[in-house]
Amino acid sequence: MKVLVTGSAGFIGSFVAARLMEEGHEVVGIDNLNDYYDVGLKNGRNGLLRARFPSYVFERMSIADYGSLEALFKAHGFEYVVNLAAQAGVRYSLTNPLAYGESNLSGFLNVLECCRRNGVRHLVFASSSSVYGLNARVPFSVRDNVDHPVSLYAATKKSNELLAHSYSHLYGIPTTGLRFFTVYGPWGRPDMAYFMFTRAILEGRPIDVFNNGDMERDFTYIDDVVEGVCRILWKVPAGDPRWNAENPDPGTSSAPYRLYNIGNNNPVRLMHFIEVIENALGKKAKINFLPMQPGDVKRTFADIDELVRDAGYAPATTVERGIAEFVRWYREYYRIDV
Repeated sequence: MKVLVTGSAGFIGSFVAARLMEEGHEVVGIDNLNDYYDVGLKNGRNGLLRARFPSYVFERMSIADYGSLEALFKAHGFEYVVNLAAQAGVRYSLTNPLAYGESNLSGFLNVLECCRRNGVRHLVFASSSSVYGLNARVPFSVRDNVDHPVSLYAATKKSNELLAHSYSHLYGIPTTGLRFFTVYGPWGRPDMAYFMFTRAILEGRPIDVFNNGDMERDFTYIDDVVEGVCRILWKVPAGDPRWNAENPDPGTSSAPYRLYNIGNNNPVRLMHFIEVIENALGKKAKINFLPMQPGDVKRTFADIDELVRDAGYAPATTVERGIAEFVRWYREYYRIDV
């Protein structure tokens, strides 16, 4: 199949693109290579893809540039699209809100419009566990109401789900949203806590731990996320004939639209997570306890029943194994002796 992967120099995007090409699919990747975090890391991921897969086609492009995006769709005739391009980060959205409007709202609308005009068979797009916001019922289910986000980032991801549903309903475009839960692993994002903790501990600097450490996260290893994405990509949704407009299920629709959580289904206490990093590094952390940050939630916990039912897959990598793999990569990439 011919697949467009947006955000292909990003953490998840680069792994998804590699997996699809390993399976023999033709992949075109786009990324604007912005400087939200170290561009060298993005170029490194992109360089690996180009070195491993001579057929890989990469274009530096922003999904916010409709003209260029439309020309790309017309030139390649994509059958499937995996939209992983977005302005990421909850905390960054507190100080740079306009970046989220440009990429996550206007950019995503551009992707939808290009899919509509070019006969794409299935659009899979990244949502986020952040959409659950003030919802306190756990585990988080795609059947839950998610109308109370606590960050602008979360609000844009909820908006993506609404936009996708409207296009599925109006134009019959099959769309699937994937709510990722705290993805980590080698080649990860430097703005994520596990990456910052590792760097600070090795450099002997204290780490900032919010809400005095009273947090839990459903940490999900990158390989598990990629497996979920690639299985769902080929599960093209159809309208659910059982969907009841008088008692609407948010996770399905009479339109060809679905939502899935991709999480480890096993929340880990933040302080235990830090212990795992310490053990992998062989060095103790200096901890600076702080109150809860605006936009944060205390706990995330994925209900993955729908993922297991429809994709036949459940993430299962332990944080001990996942962090060991990350630390191994980190030492190698940054040339740090054991």
